Amino acid sequence: MSRARVPLRGSLFGRLLTASLLVAVCAVAATTWLAVTTTTRAIRTQQGQSLADDTRVYDTLVGYAATHSDWSGVQDLVTGLAARTGRPVTVTTQARTRIAGSGTAVRLPYRPTAQLDPLRLDPVLSDAGPIDPRAVGPYLLEARDRERLRRTAGTIVRCLRGKGIGATITTLPSGRPKVVPARPVPAGTGEKACDPATLRVPLRSEALAVKQVSDLASKCMKQQDRASLVVYADFSWYSYGTGPENSERAAQECVNDARRQQLRAYVSPPALLFVGDRSSPETSGLHLTTGNTLRIVGAAALVLLVAATVTTLVGRRLVRPLRALIRAAQRPADEAVRVPVTANDEIGLLTAAFNDLAERRQELEEQRRSMVNDVAHELRTPLTNIRSWLEAAQDGLTPADPDLLALLLDEAVLLQHVIDDLRDLAAADAGRLVLHRELLDVGDLLDQVTTAHRGSADLAGVALRTEPTGRLDAHADRVRLRQVIGNFVSNAVRHTPAGGSVVLRARAEGADLVVEVADSGTGIDPADLAHVFDRFWRADKSRNRRTGGSGLGLSIARKLTEAHDGTVSATSTPGVGSVFTVRLPRSSYDCRDPDAQGRHGSPTTPTTPTPTTPTPTTPTTPTS
Repeated sequence: MSRARVPLRGSLFGRLLTASLLVAVCAVAATTWLAVTTTTRAIRTQQGQSLADDTRVYDTLVGYAATHSDWSGVQDLVTGLAARTGRPVTVTTQARTRIAGSGTAVRLPYRPTAQLDPLRLDPVLSDAGPIDPRAVGPYLLEARDRERLRRTAGTIVRCLRGKGIGATITTLPSGRPKVVPARPVPAGTGEKACDPATLRVPLRSEALAVKQVSDLASKCMKQQDRASLVVYADFSWYSYGTGPENSERAAQECVNDARRQQLRAYVSPPALLFVGDRSSPETSGLHLTTGNTLRIVGAAALVLLVAATVTTLVGRRLVRPLRALIRAAQRPADEAVRVPVTANDEIGLLTAAFNDLAERRQELEEQRRSMVNDVAHELRTPLTNIRSWLEAAQDGLTPADPDLLALLLDEAVLLQHVIDDLRDLAAADAGRLVLHRELLDVGDLLDQVTTAHRGSADLAGVALRTEPTGRLDAHADRVRLRQVIGNFVSNAVRHTPAGGSVVLRARAEGADLVVEVADSGTGIDPADLAHVFDRFWRADKSRNRRTGGSGLGLSIARKLTEAHDGTVSATSTPGVGSVFTVRLPRSSYDCRDPDAQGRHGSPTTPTTPTPTTPTPTTPTTPTS
């Protein structure tokens, strides 16, 4: 079976690699998505919680600073905030001198959480504006002023509602009410009772403080060469004249700076706020909640389930043909099992190789059985003849004369030939066939073979002759080479009808010796030509002594030729004749030079052949 190369795309390795990469990519993608989403959610949750805690702590402490002129009583408030948030809280001066804190003093981080200054609010932690409205200072109204302004605000709201404009009242930390219309009030309402601006007019108790802020703001504007300002009780303002670009923004900044100068004495000095992590004051990190942990576990289990499912499906699909091979291999040895080839990959090639092996095994089993039958038949026939004649002689039916002895000897020689053939094949198969090479004349060897087979050829009416070759030397085993050519000659004589001819000829082709045995016999069918050198194979199944030999002669001829590093071949035309060819390497030196042997010394193998059994002349069939 020829070795086929499976392309990577359809191979088992390619499919395993693709499945592994697919599972890996899905697992990595799912894990990445899970990690990103869960971590992002956890970070957002923790950041939101931390920001909420920071905002609560900041707002509470800024409110304290807006209503107290110093930080002397803030310790209890800090301790309560730390207990409610579960996080350590520390308040220090700008120079990082501890003012108040929860727990023991620890090393503070490089950057504070925020700066505690009610006059300059942190826009991230507070949306109340640049100044905390709880820092009222001298603007805290008395109860009678609050009541009077509340009645005025109520009148304005009722007036606006009468005109179809909704409005609400909010109360500032100073106690001053403020009317907030649902939509802008149209100009020219014509009624003072409907104008929310009437609440901006300072009361007598606020007049001095409002005038101070107005003067400070106007001074700030004049330093920038801008118009003067009038500040009202709700800290809105009006500018006299027009100024350069961005005058409104500059005016608002001046009003805010004036308020800071005025309120600085009423609020606590700026301080630094440090809010630590829940686990320790010095560290901060990400902590997964129970929900996030369960989400990670569930997603991981889903990824494992998908990976296991894909792997199982792919694995079962890949293992299915292997299991079919295992079941086929476990069947009894005498059953010829075939497995269908379902894929063009390594497993498909393995299946095809298994089927080919099963087919060859079946053929070998059939050959073994046939060989046993053939060997038994070949041995039984001469043994039966010998036994029959001996029993006849013992019973006195046949006289024990020289003719009987000659007959028994012929049967014994035939039996010996079969045994010798089997022995030679076994030795050749085992690599123990010993050759005794010597320098020989091929023409003399052919003459010896012709002489040895002259008698059988004459009896068959076949002309046997040797074409002259001249001086043609070879370095080979004389006995084995004669055995090869003799097997071809006996085979040719047996299959050549009376009146035909068998010709032996030899020639040199380069460094090779070519010996041919040509006959004018019946020829060999082209379908049988490929089997002529197989053991016990014969085209004529009758086993008669005229056309059928043991079926080993040509097989032995091939083995002996291969032992000489040569080859055998056969060509035939039915009805015309056959030609059997032996091609051998002559030697490693020029055997035609009569002085070559003397110059190169004697061969390494013995030149005198050891005693052997008589040369087998058992006829062989044109098929193995």
